[in-house]
Order: sequence, then C-alpha cells, then structure tokens
Amino acid sequence: MAELLFESYGVPSIAAFGVDAAFSYKYNQQLGICNSDGLAICSGFMTSHAIPFINGEPAYEACCRTNVGGYHVTDYLKQLLSLKYPHHISKLTWEKVEDLKMEHCYIAPDYTSEVRIFKKGAKEAEEKTRCWQLPWTPAPVEEQPSEEELARKAALKERQGQRLREMAEAKRSSRINELENDIRGLEFLLKQLKQVEENNVPAFLRETGYASKQEIESNLAKAIQSLRKAKGEQVETEEKMDASTADKYNLVNVPDDVLTPEQLKEKRKQLFLKSTTEARQRAKQKRIEEELEREKQMKLEEEKRLENPERYLEDLRAKYRELSEKVEQRKRLKTNGNNTNGNQNGSGGVGRGERLNAAQRERMRLLTTAAFDRGKGEDTFGIKDEDWQLYKLMSRDDDEEDEKSNEDEADLARVSSRLREIDPTFFPKAESGSSTAEPPRFRPLTKEDFQLILGVERFRCPEVLFQPNLIGIDQSGLDEMAGVSIRRLPCKNQGLEEKITKSILMTGGSCQYPGMAERLEAGIRMIRPCGTPITVVRASDPSLDAWRGASVYAAAMQFPNQTFSRTDYYEKGEDWLRRYQFNYTL
Repeated sequence: MAELLFESYGVPSIAAFGVDAAFSYKYNQQLGICNSDGLAICSGFMTSHAIPFINGEPAYEACCRTNVGGYHVTDYLKQLLSLKYPHHISKLTWEKVEDLKMEHCYIAPDYTSEVRIFKKGAKEAEEKTRCWQLPWTPAPVEEQPSEEELARKAALKERQGQRLREMAEAKRSSRINELENDIRGLEFLLKQLKQVEENNVPAFLRETGYASKQEIESNLAKAIQSLRKAKGEQVETEEKMDASTADKYNLVNVPDDVLTPEQLKEKRKQLFLKSTTEARQRAKQKRIEEELEREKQMKLEEEKRLENPERYLEDLRAKYRELSEKVEQRKRLKTNGNNTNGNQNGSGGVGRGERLNAAQRERMRLLTTAAFDRGKGEDTFGIKDEDWQLYKLMSRDDDEEDEKSNEDEADLARVSSRLREIDPTFFPKAESGSSTAEPPRFRPLTKEDFQLILGVERFRCPEVLFQPNLIGIDQSGLDEMAGVSIRRLPCKNQGLEEKITKSILMTGGSCQYPGMAERLEAGIRMIRPCGTPITVVRASDPSLDAWRGASVYAAAMQFPNQTFSRTDYYEKGEDWLRRYQFNYTL
C-alpha cells in the first residue's frame, strides 16, 4: 500500500496503518464498555478476527483469523431461497437478500434443538417463521351474470337460432321450388321429344342443348333424387339402369355355354365392373342414410340437453367411461391374442398365431392351402369361378370384430368431442402406451404464490459463522477462535486469561444478529475451565466504531509524529513500516 501511494500516486506523507478491530476496541474502551485487557471478536464482510488486548495494546502474535464473514451468510441465504423459490429468482437480488438477512436472521442458542423444533412443525416454529410478500396484482374478478342477464342472453340465443332456422327453411323451400321447376321442364321436354319425328330428333336436341334422350332421362332421375333428399324422404336404393348401362353389360345374363372364350373373359370383366358399380352405389346410399340418421340423432340429443343439461352431461360422461373401458379391453385382448387365460409361448412373449383372431387364422389357412395346391406347377389361380370366391374370402381384412372396434372408437371420438364442447373441465384420457399425459389444469395465481417463507433459513445461514463447514470451509468458528487466541498468548497466566474472558467485545457488521452474545458466551464457556468468568459485550455501533476509533486517533496530539513522509520511505524502506506498532493514548 505504501509503495502504491508513494510511487504511483506521489502523496507527500501518510499516517500509520491500523486494524479496524483495534480501532473499535480502543474506542469502546474510551466509552467504558470494555477493559484494557480483553478480546476483540470482529466479524466483517469477508473475514472474521479474534485479537487479544494486553494493557490496551493488541497482541497480534496471538490473533486468529477465519475466512468467513457477512458475504458468505448472504450468499448462502441467496442460494437457499433460489433453490426454494426458483420461479422468483429474478426478485432475489443481492441487495434484497442482504436486507432480508439483516431484518430476519438470528443466531440460534442451540442449533440442533432449533432444527428439531422446525422439523416437528410445532406452534413455536410457526411463530418464528417470517413471510416476505412480493409485489402482486390480483386478477380481475369476473362477476357472475345475474338471472336477468342470463335470461336476456338465452332469449337472444333463441331468437338467433330461430332466425337461422327460418333462413335454412327458406333456402330449403327455394331449393325445392327450383328442383320442381327443373323436373317439370325436363318432363315437358321428354313429352315434346316423343312428338318429334325421328329425322328431326338431332336438330331438336341441338336446340335444347342435350346430346341424347338418355342424357335428359339421367338428369331427370338426378333431379328427382335431389328433390326427395331435400324433402327428407327415403331415397330409393335401387336405381333404374338406363339403356346405355344395359348395353354396357350385355353379356351378364348370357349363359356360359353359348359364349366363346373371348366372350367369357369379357363376361367376367363385366361382372366385376357391375358388382363394383353396384357396391359403390350401395355404399353411397348407406352414407346418405347414416348422415340423415346422425342429423336426427343430433337433434334428439340437443332436445335432451336443453330439457335437462345436468342429466344430459352426466349421461354423456357415463357413456364416455363405458366406451373407453370397452375400447381398452378390446385392445388388451387383441394384444394377448384374445386369450383371457394368459397363455403365452415358452419365451414369455405372445406368438404370431396367438395374436390372430379366428377370421385372420382362417384367412391364413386359405392362403397357405392355395399356395400348397397351386404352387406345384403352372399358376392357374383365377380361371375358375370358385377361385374368385376364395379370393374374396382371403381379401377380407375388416372382419366383424374390427368393424365393431372401429364403430366403438368412432363413437368414443364423437362423445369426447361433444364433451369438450359443453364441459370445459373435461380432458380425454391418454391412450395406453402413449407418452402424452393428461394436460395440467392451470389455476389463477393468488397472493400466496408471491410469498417467500423464511423458516429454518433464518438461523441456518448465520450459523456458518460458528460452523463454516456448512458451506464447505474447513476452519474454526467464532467461539473456537476465541479459545485459539487465548491459547496463543505469549505469557501463560491464569489471571490474565480470566481478565481477557471478562472483557470480550463483539464488533463488525456480522455481530449484530440477535442472540449472538448468548451463543458466543455459551460456546466459549464450553472450551474454558469450569467457573471461568466470561462477559461478552457488544460495541456501541459495531459497523462504525472502527471509523470512530480511527477518527479519534487522527485527532490526537501525537498524530503528526505518527506520520512519515516520502523521504522516510525512500531512506528507511518498507521494512520500517512493518515494524510500526499501533499506539495512541486517549
């Protein structure tokens, strides 16, 4: 420091260097708080010292130091609160934690007993717990609408629904009138076409915009079907085959014995195309019927819901539980090969044959039989009609059980979708084997969510001054430091040791915790002989007494004699500074 001041900054002269604990002890000695023989225990920001005083002079050869201070207490408290409240870590600034430490922390008389009190969670622990409320703005409370408001909304919804129904009815009536006009026009056109001579038919069709009579009849049939659908009538499943269709499949009803081989191949092709077309028409008609049935069912369900909403919701939930259990049970049975007795193969797994149901096993048998019978020579499969029947049996992938399963899964999806619409608290179950879990149900944040509770942290953090091993520092605590300093005294005198223990001064910012004097006295008493008089006092101002003591030293008459100039530094060297002893009289 002297080298820096003299050589870098060029100061003309400096005063003696002093120790803060010594200045504080001398100042409190002036106030009569401590004696000329005593012990100063100073716990500062980064370090803690124990310095014995003999005849008013510090015995630096007997002092003791530990690298633990107020910084470590604050850092430890910040770590504990950050782990306890990670979502409020941005609020736990160093300055705020420092304030919490000085406001709420204390020294436990017995650390083990204090921990046991908080572990039991007794009433005494609740009284010692402190709460720090963070800034919090409550969410606006949504007022429940009154009965008049609900009635008004219901009436408005009913009027809107009535208006939509009227618009739909008007649109439906307009569509029906339009189709009826089209049908009358097509029928009138057919009547006129009958009266036209055969030679004039092409010219007449060109004027009307149609290519043939069959096109007019086809459009008439489509218009009639659309009209029946618009009126909600049952649509005929069997459509009349027009002349062009009959000509297209002219070999279907012809016996095989009168046909040539080429005509037989063409007949099979026509049979396949005809069956495919009819199946497509039946499937289309079935979809239309199912759609009408669904619309009818939805109307009935809406009427039930409006009649008794609570009962409707309860029935819908019961149906969802029933369907979900049925689907899950079917999946388990399918996984186990429809074996409820749990038969498995020798390796502990389920074999391929055990996973197949009855229809799938039959299909597999037909495939293997056909391969065995037909695979020995030329591949002639498909020549005979029974081969096609066998092909239909083998190509059936959707058996009755799969159809039931698909129907149940579709019903489950429909019920689940309906529940999501009318029940905001409903969450569908996750499928078995799926990694997605039920989504969390969020709740609004309350005042308690912005509270930081300080319980065991209040005394656990300052305990590092007495047990530095809590934060991984293998050094002595404040009470052990006092014993080490007394043992290091140059003269072993029982009377001197008793004088020192009768005047133990606590100074430094980290000595302001409540209970510090009692804990320090109890710790020193445990390492001193029985009956040793021990008196622990606190400085008048532990944080500023060091500065006040130094100001008294600077105001003393002999202070100018204690300074040394740049000339002294260059002549006597820095070793002369090391031999300097702090000494001033009050």
